[in-house]
Amino acid sequence: MTAAVKRQITPEDILPLDEYRKIRKEHKQKLVAIKKNRRLSIGPFATLYFENYDTMWSQIQEMLYIEQGGDEQLKDELEAYNPLIPNGSELVATFMIEIDDPVRRDFMLRKLGHIEKTIFLSVGGEKIMAVPEMDTERTTDDGKASSIHFLHFPLNEAQKKAFKDSKTDVMFGIEHENYGHIALVLGEVKKALSEDLDG
Repeated sequence: MTAAVKRQITPEDILPLDEYRKIRKEHKQKLVAIKKNRRLSIGPFATLYFENYDTMWSQIQEMLYIEQGGDEQLKDELEAYNPLIPNGSELVATFMIEIDDPVRRDFMLRKLGHIEKTIFLSVGGEKIMAVPEMDTERTTDDGKASSIHFLHFPLNEAQKKAFKDSKTDVMFGIEHENYGHIALVLGEVKKALSEDLDG
């Protein structure tokens, strides 16, 4: 089984800190190439970053490298990040609202409450709504959205097959009343995401 289709990170997959330190710079460069085809902008300031084994392995290694919390931290990191590795019948993405100016960002987030419930994947015209990670409530009581959400897009066997077909139109969209945009999934991005799906 190659790393590209591994579905779970175990303690045995994690490098000791001194070994990781030796490969860290080179690994980060490799990750840039992997991530390049695993992101999709939707409208002017929303982006989906699609996760997989490689991105989550790097995240865990970096957290351990920075915080040096040992086995206890590793347990927590595995619990937090393993659910974000696609299981073969889904795509998983970190959704981010990215606005540099803090005043404008705060203003927009207050208009985008519950945006995570309005994000969808369309495969050949069939709409699949995002399923947000339920780790925490992402919209405050006064209606302000979080700038980061973790989303699952579950596909059935027919949808997976259609997604991988080069002739099928695939797009992601947001239908929030204050932010309505769509983005087509094409070329290398579609190819990279197809690898997350079994079959």
